[in-house]
Amino acid sequence: MFDLTSRCTLNSIITWYQEARKWNQTAIPIIVGTKFDEFIQLPIDLQWTIASQARAYAKALNATLFFSSATYNINVNKIFKFITAKLFDLPWTVERNLTVGEPIIDF
Repeated sequence: MFDLTSRCTLNSIITWYQEARKWNQTAIPIIVGTKFDEFIQLPIDLQWTIASQARAYAKALNATLFFSSATYNINVNKIFKFITAKLFDLPWTVERNLTVGEPIIDF
């Protein structure tokens, strides 16, 4: 998880991933950007930069990416359903959303 309003947390994803992989090489990586409700208040060019960087990291790590807000329950249920489906090998699909300014879901 990283804070969508704090680029330093986004920049830490690669290090966190490498540390986690030392302990578990089979885990399914999922990247969750939090505070989407605050993120959408940022200038659109900064939103685009953060979204592009997060998508690039997700692609490099073969991870699913969710932008979320616990405050407004944005994508929270989808994240839990996605994790549950992956853990128990259940069929479940989620629609991809790549529109900057909306809560991104990329896989």
